Amino acid sequence: MSDAPLWTPDSLEEATGGRLIGAPRAVTGASIDTRSLEPGDLFFAIRGEARDGHDFVPAALEKGAGAAVVAASRAAEFERNGPVLAVPEEGEDPVLEAMRRLGLAARARTGAAIVAVTGSVGKTGTKEALRHVLSAQGATHASVASYNNHWGVPLTLARMPAESRFGVFEIGMNHGAEILPLTAMVRPDVALITTVEPVHIEHFRSLSAIADAKGEIFSGLKPGGVAVINRDNPNYERMLAHAHASRAGRIITFGEHAAADVRANRILTRPDVSVVDATVMGVPVTYQLGTPGRHVAMNSLGVLACIHALGADLARAALSLAGLKPPVGRGERTALRIEQGAGEAEAFLIDESYNANPASIRAALATLAGIETGAKGRHIAVLGDMKELGAAGEALHRELAEAVAANGIDLVFAVGPLMAHLFEALPMAVRGAAGLTAADVTDAVLATLRPGDAVMVKGSNSMRMVRIVEAVKARYAVALDPREASLNAVR
Repeated sequence: MSDAPLWTPDSLEEATGGRLIGAPRAVTGASIDTRSLEPGDLFFAIRGEARDGHDFVPAALEKGAGAAVVAASRAAEFERNGPVLAVPEEGEDPVLEAMRRLGLAARARTGAAIVAVTGSVGKTGTKEALRHVLSAQGATHASVASYNNHWGVPLTLARMPAESRFGVFEIGMNHGAEILPLTAMVRPDVALITTVEPVHIEHFRSLSAIADAKGEIFSGLKPGGVAVINRDNPNYERMLAHAHASRAGRIITFGEHAAADVRANRILTRPDVSVVDATVMGVPVTYQLGTPGRHVAMNSLGVLACIHALGADLARAALSLAGLKPPVGRGERTALRIEQGAGEAEAFLIDESYNANPASIRAALATLAGIETGAKGRHIAVLGDMKELGAAGEALHRELAEAVAANGIDLVFAVGPLMAHLFEALPMAVRGAAGLTAADVTDAVLATLRPGDAVMVKGSNSMRMVRIVEAVKARYAVALDPREASLNAVR
């Protein structure tokens, strides 16, 4: 990227309809959180669920914000603190509305090829995979973490440099009609739905309704754009109908289905990598994935479908996938040293603590089962409640017992009142410990681990399963590179 400022004073005023008071510093980024704000960031004082961003304007300016975007009626309060952009009193939150307008201006000025990703499972990992492979082919701008909602999408747009060659945007939802305004802002050239599963089901009458909500992403496609759909999903026809109703000029499907345009002929999974033998639009492609797991391999087909749709270099993208690593909380692997008599031996920690739903837990259990353990090592799952499942919650948790058995999981720790239903459905020999909070089972997990074990931690973000991950890392010093540990564990 160039060293030019992200936004000039004139472009800020023109895009937002606001008025600059004081001389702004060079604007090089955008932020809504003073904890992560960098010098030069434009600070948007939006109203959060618990606090009003205006309360943090002095702190933002003290940290070196390029300027603070504030409601016009509050501007006089902060003039002595530094430069402010006073925006019109429009909408429920004038500052959020200004951020939306700046995002729209960013989209209007860029010539980047834009991909939008949604799906019940795998959208963040797929977005990161697209970021990874496209970055090797040109300046790529993408959503940070899971910035995929009504403030995350416009913030990501506002941060996009004008000279970007590619843009990758994650779009999420937990109610119907939430994707519509976001995809309208992004106006993607390519839109991908990874899959449709019973996630946020408490807010929908059926799985078909979730498919309809995900299908909204195609409504924002630029005329002639490309819709990318999972051909294996039971709701394929419903997603296809949404694609046909959009302005898409082309539809590309992916999966293992014989009719898929991007088809996996064979997926070979290993503890640390996966190898995919695929056919991409009639062209045979074999590639390796640095992130293991069958579900990751399936999503990689969608990635290659997007690469083809963008006209980017397919062979180069396939090679790049070998360097893909799982993000923190989404499959990150850590090798651990555990005392064994007079020496030490290795064990594995798989951090899946960021979030959970029935499909992703099943995928994580399958990945855990594929980890090679030592001679006396076990496959251990530490599982927290899955949220937003509504009346079906108890049954969906209990039904995970089938996946535990099918994958040969040796021991399960359960966190939360819903996961207790799974715990009760398990054979006594598989029950580790159960508690209402992560803290309730942390000591039991730490005391249980032994050399050669592979332990996976997963649950909805609100269950704070990351605290168990942190405790395991703190107790057992990180050892070797995980790929080395996978070999040492079976020596």
